[in-house]
Amino acid sequence: MVKGEFIKENVPIVKASVAWKQSAQETFFLLDTGFTGDMQVTPGIARELGLEVTGATNTRIANGEIVPIPTASALSSMEGITKNIQVFISKGVPLMGISFLSKFDYKAIIDCKYKTVVLERVF
Repeated sequence: MVKGEFIKENVPIVKASVAWKQSAQETFFLLDTGFTGDMQVTPGIARELGLEVTGATNTRIANGEIVPIPTASALSSMEGITKNIQVFISKGVPLMGISFLSKFDYKAIIDCKYKTVVLERVF
C-alpha cells in the first residue's frame, strides 16, 4: 500500500520513483484520473534523468487543444516492483495517470472528505 496526501486543499499527490540508466529520482506526482498515460515529467526532470525522446504523442490537453507531446521510455518502482513506463515530457506539474496505476495493479482510493490518498495493490 502506498499513501499519498492532499496539498493546496484539493490536490492529491503520490510519491514515486522514475529512473533511466544510472539516474533516478523520487518525486511527488499529481494523481490525475483524467490523464490516461503512465507519467508526465517536466523537461528539467527529463534532462536530469537523461531521458531520450523516442517519439511524440498527439494529446488532448485540459483546454481541449490537441498538441504533440514528446515521449520517452523510463523505469518506475513502487513497493519493490519495477516496470517499464512511457513518460510524457511537458511543462507543468509531474502527473501520474491511469495507465501507470493499471501497470502496477493499483486501485486508487481518494477520500476528499478526510484528505487521504491510498494506492492499494489488487491481485
